[in-house]
Amino acid sequence: MDTLTLDFQSVELTDEQFYQLCINNRDLRIERNANGDLVIMPPTGGKTGHRNGRLIQQLFNWSDRDGTGIAFDSSTGFLLPNGANRSPDASWIPIARWNALTNLQKQRFLPLCPDFAIELLSPSDNLVKTQKKMQEYLDNGMVLGWLINPSQQQVEIYRQGKQVEVLNAPISLSGENVLPGFVLDLQPIW
Repeated sequence: MDTLTLDFQSVELTDEQFYQLCINNRDLRIERNANGDLVIMPPTGGKTGHRNGRLIQQLFNWSDRDGTGIAFDSSTGFLLPNGANRSPDASWIPIARWNALTNLQKQRFLPLCPDFAIELLSPSDNLVKTQKKMQEYLDNGMVLGWLINPSQQQVEIYRQGKQVEVLNAPISLSGENVLPGFVLDLQPIW
């Protein structure tokens, strides 16, 4: 099954209505782009689910040890400054940004763009659309992002103010100065 995009430009959903729509349809992965269109994504297959779990495991383990921020899985929704609602496969924000949120904001879609985001390309994902999503994260404040393409064993690295860097078959990735000390081992992902 491919991703399905529903043209919702003639029906403006408030943030609360979109949140309720997602709550009422928990079995669906729904995002909303900056135009207000709804993007419904299919569930992942077993291989992608396992890869994503291994990726999230490494990020969460590092985040727990490091203590300078909060890591999130693919179920977490972010309300970006451009109005889009996105759910990266894995993400992270500094603890100060988390602590600045109200209790209600922490329980809903987080009203910010993560500082760090990972998208893991699955067989049902479209590379060009996912690249545009990574650029959208950058445009909304992401500092570092990785687009991991397991079928090609390729990683695109997105950084503020720099050209996208493409790595072929890397064995690991560094969190650089955004996540100091974090190294993602790509062996379980490939």
